Amino acid sequence: MVPAAERGATRIADRAVARIAARAAREALEAEPEVTGVPYGPESDPRTTIDVHRPPDRDGLNGEARVRVAVELPYPCDIGARCGAVRRRVVSRVRELAGMTVRQVTVEVTRLHSAPLDAGDTGRVR
Repeated sequence: MVPAAERGATRIADRAVARIAARAAREALEAEPEVTGVPYGPESDPRTTIDVHRPPDRDGLNGEARVRVAVELPYPCDIGARCGAVRRRVVSRVRELAGMTVRQVTVEVTRLHSAPLDAGDTGRVR
């Protein structure tokens, strides 16, 4: 019988890493209590692009990637804290599930949702 270490390697597609990063971003946003103001659905899910610089080697380690995440946030909120939470979660989950070190996570806020404005209120918001 061939030893396990010599049987082959598992390759994780860039698309799979992008999906892991998108799910991690959503998990980070859902962990915050204020996020209920964002109507999540297919059109508002975090979108990711991945640039894999080095795929993981045979033992599933030493891969390296850069991630770009586009998110929608409620307004008002602490945008810096939300983006920081997304960065930390993406780095952690991609390392854990894909065996890659994420060297850079760029978070782009594509839209801010204001609950009164999304509800159709036209009055002044304070």
